[in-house]
Amino acid sequence: MLSTLRISYKNHNKMTLLCCTTCQSYRNSSNKVGPSDANDQYIQKSIVPTFHFQKSLPRLPVPKLSDTCNRYLRAQRPILSDDEYSKTERFVRDFEKNDGARLQKELKDQDAKNSHTSYISKPWFDMYLSDRSPLPINYNPFLVFTNNEDSRYNDQLLRATNLVVSSVRFLRSLRENLLEPEVFHLNPKKSDTEFFRKFTRALPSAISWYGAYLMKAYPLDMSQYKNLFNATRIPSQGKDYLYQDISKKHIVVLRKGHFYTFEIIDNYGNYVDPALIYNCFKHILEQNEPSESPLGVLTTLERDRWAAVRQRLLETGNGDQLQAIDSALFAVCLDDGPTTEDHVPVVREFLHSDGTNRWFDKSFSLIVGPQYAGINFEHSWGDGVAVLRYFQDIHKDSNRRPIVRPESKPADQNILGYVKKLEFKLDEGTKKDVMDAKELYKKFTNSLDVGLYEFKTFGRNLCKTHRISPDCVMQLAFQLAHDKLARKHVATYESCSTAAFKHGRTETMRPCTIEAVKFCDLLRQKNQSDLDTIRKVIAECSKVHSDLVKDAAMGQGFDRHLFALNTLAKKNGMKVDLFEDPAFTKINRNILSTSTLSSDVVHLGAFGPVVSDGYGIAYSIWNDRLGAIVTNYKEHADGNGFITCLEEALNDLYKILK
Repeated sequence: MLSTLRISYKNHNKMTLLCCTTCQSYRNSSNKVGPSDANDQYIQKSIVPTFHFQKSLPRLPVPKLSDTCNRYLRAQRPILSDDEYSKTERFVRDFEKNDGARLQKELKDQDAKNSHTSYISKPWFDMYLSDRSPLPINYNPFLVFTNNEDSRYNDQLLRATNLVVSSVRFLRSLRENLLEPEVFHLNPKKSDTEFFRKFTRALPSAISWYGAYLMKAYPLDMSQYKNLFNATRIPSQGKDYLYQDISKKHIVVLRKGHFYTFEIIDNYGNYVDPALIYNCFKHILEQNEPSESPLGVLTTLERDRWAAVRQRLLETGNGDQLQAIDSALFAVCLDDGPTTEDHVPVVREFLHSDGTNRWFDKSFSLIVGPQYAGINFEHSWGDGVAVLRYFQDIHKDSNRRPIVRPESKPADQNILGYVKKLEFKLDEGTKKDVMDAKELYKKFTNSLDVGLYEFKTFGRNLCKTHRISPDCVMQLAFQLAHDKLARKHVATYESCSTAAFKHGRTETMRPCTIEAVKFCDLLRQKNQSDLDTIRKVIAECSKVHSDLVKDAAMGQGFDRHLFALNTLAKKNGMKVDLFEDPAFTKINRNILSTSTLSSDVVHLGAFGPVVSDGYGIAYSIWNDRLGAIVTNYKEHADGNGFITCLEEALNDLYKILK
């Protein structure tokens, strides 16, 4: 659970009591749709308890200081001049002997006193929650579901209902410890079996991880899963906090800037009559008058400014309304678009939209339009592992076991009194804040450029024939593309999960390696007659790349370690030359921020650039093709130019590998 949970509302039970009372009259409704046996209340009924491995998960290691220093220098070498590198090397070696040694001891002492968590967990939460930047584009990513092959199930009403029911099934399995534990199987044929499940279930939780390890299976941390539901990031001056109230059973639905709530779970923990859910959504979709003051756009503001506006909302009597939003299981945004085959408007709608039908502070929002559905999620509480698991599970469940079918749409019900519209008391100052936020956000989102590229000439299969990492090939393409575009090498970030450890978060893998630069230099010379030499360099790149990925996943990167040491230095008021070095700032300004999104249920997924002159690159690798979604700010980076150079880079790689 999160270490920072606060409740800041009065009379926060009023709405729940009202909804529970109303719900009683619908529970025994005869208008049932789809299967109704008890098993349908769960997405899974795992024989291994969800959190069975949690107690025995290994702790995230604090790397050796000497290893971190050497890794840091190796990552700096490709992006620094000789003079810059010599200066940085002196700082690093001095740090290793003096300030770093003292900070390392303090970090290890702290880590030993907090065996229930990881050394990175609290400072990483604090980093997210202290940043004052607006959430959309800067932090919140999105994922779009692949559509159902039977297009009738992509109907907005059907889809919203089925996704919500599958979400409750997921929630119930999670909270009753019946959701299958997340396990990475090194050899699935041997460990992803009934024997493995029965064997590990029989082991006490305190040693269960070791039993899985003996079978070359690695259980992953699942502590973040509890924060998926009933959670919201609350803006506060200087630093936000995470709020959660797991007693609440309602969702909040946004439609044209208005907010509606209704309960989707009854007093027994079951989802309510699906016909009721369907008709609630039907009623809300019929409300077509846009809000004159869509408060959701306020969540696009810089965090301190949003905190001030929110405080005014509380002071003018909107505490219950805000609490209803913040405590909701999750948000459902019913949109009117986009309805197009062009993917750029879809990316924009799910990444940022115009902000009027969003509440970006929610842990996640289900966004359901007439043609596409997906999620946008707030990033401070957790990472992609938990979100992707939820995303995949509800997609598969809603397609495999839809509770509402096209041929059995529910009859109309009188749901007045069950659906509650949230009415806000707004003074003129707040109304002006909303209008200002809309104008500011429009200017901000208009500055963003979005480009999509798909390369259909080769993919994973060709890489396998050369026994090289497909991920390395894609990252080499990014390095080569930027080299072609800007004639320089820059700090590059590839996200790597450390969920193999208790309360692990992420580690940075640095794809701009010495070997990658050597490859780019060879191709710049335009002397490709000796293809064997270039292939050998690519193989060398692949080995280094794979080793770096493995190190990062095993908690042996350098970024999080230095981040923790720097946090301690600031806390102690220490001025450390290494952290004052411009090279330290340079490597942490990730011009190329990348993350892979390869899943059979993800149609699209992306995020924004992390620096003004950088690129956000979400990429996918399939057997016979490659793809990327590139975001950048128009005035500061050339997205179209990067994509053109990326195509050239992939063609170069294909000529070498074919």
